[in-house]
Amino acid sequence: MKLINIGFGSLIAANRLLAVVAPDSAPIKRVIQEARDRGMLIDASYGRKTKAVILMDTDHVILSAIPPEAIRSRWNGGEEASEEEEKE
Repeated sequence: MKLINIGFGSLIAANRLLAVVAPDSAPIKRVIQEARDRGMLIDASYGRKTKAVILMDTDHVILSAIPPEAIRSRWNGGEEASEEEEKE
């Protein structure tokens, strides 16, 4: 099983990931609120600004403080700039 670092030592299973999206649009904000209401929201941003919303096949919604591009590069095997991105 491949795990992806989504910041601050948090990992997700790559085979369970459906999408990584930016949190700016109204539909994504509704998805976040609905997940919060259902108890399916996981905030892995550690109090920092949410830069990516991760949708899982288990119906969980995960908030991350690293941008979607960084998650994509980590999924493709790169682990570059992880320290710098987490400090932002």
